[in-house]
Amino acid sequence: MTAQLALGTYRCQAIPEAAARAAASGAQWIDTAPNYATGQAQTLLAPILADRPRVRIATKAGFFTAATGVDAVNDGALTGDQAVAGHSLAPDFVRWQLARNREQLGRDRLDLVLLHNPERAHHGDRPALHRAIRDAFAVLEEAVAAGHVSGYGIATWAGLEEEAFTVEELLALAGEAAGGQQRHHLAAVQLPVSLVMMTPIVQALNGRGPLPAAAGAGLRVMASAPLHGGELPAMVDQELADLIRPGLTPAQACVLAVASCPGVTNVLLTASGAPHWKEAADALAQPSLTAAKLREITGVLASV
Repeated sequence: MTAQLALGTYRCQAIPEAAARAAASGAQWIDTAPNYATGQAQTLLAPILADRPRVRIATKAGFFTAATGVDAVNDGALTGDQAVAGHSLAPDFVRWQLARNREQLGRDRLDLVLLHNPERAHHGDRPALHRAIRDAFAVLEEAVAAGHVSGYGIATWAGLEEEAFTVEELLALAGEAAGGQQRHHLAAVQLPVSLVMMTPIVQALNGRGPLPAAAGAGLRVMASAPLHGGELPAMVDQELADLIRPGLTPAQACVLAVASCPGVTNVLLTASGAPHWKEAADALAQPSLTAAKLREITGVLASV
């Protein structure tokens, strides 16, 4: 198995305990955002990260809580009208949020910063959206040059599937932001991959879509919502789990399917309890599913 388990902190209960457990199990990445846990997630993670300097952190820029919006307006990073939206890719705000992320996480250098659901900006206007992404990437390139960020990318829910942008377009925009295609620091994409949101899996099995494009460019691919917000195990019966891999629980089978998808490097699991984390880790200790098996599984699910 080449994909690795990483902790996702969206809707995660007891974030410090979950992060400490994930780090102790050998997880290399923790994913968070400044709006998670009503704006407290990064502060809650800071002591865990301080004690574990080798654990890498992925955080985001884009969404913000109402309280953070007030702070940004007071600091001149947003106008009052911009703050009402709760989401911004404006360069001044991205620059301000990067500094706040570093402060809250207690890290001088952030390993990865992802533009959070960039499709929310300029919805339906691809040229305006692409300009906004390019300008935000330029700020991130500045942060890389200053030593404050190691790499950047996007975390999207629907942007890639709806083709608000493609991986190839993101690479081109990063090249423009960096002043040259070979100089950019675009390093990752995060998107939902599951047996509910199967489109990336089906596309990848046919050599198409964002996963092969990202893998071909050497990007990290973080699969979010592998259990579809915790709903998927109740939707998968033991017969389907046994079709995926005999002996696994439904949850394990779902995680293994995502981890086996070509191009996926990390599976983000929101596991607040030790049993759930161990169950997923045991699934990833299994050999990967073959492409033929993944085709069979997606075919069965598509016919339901």
